[in-house]
Amino acid sequence: MQTEGEVEEPSAERAALVVHQVTLSERGPFVAPRCSCGWYGPARRSRPLARDEAAAHETTPPDG
Repeated sequence: MQTEGEVEEPSAERAALVVHQVTLSERGPFVAPRCSCGWYGPARRSRPLARDEAAAHETTPPDG
């Protein structure tokens, strides 16, 4: 379960098999990054911060 401020990371096995395609979804004044692997970040008012978190997720190799 994800609490506020935490970012959910998928299992290493699942992440290794999936191509990361991150999108930013807008919810009112907030933007939330979501990835095709199941990862998602917290909703932010700062679009640049949400984009940076999404880019960091795309470039982070799976643990293992």
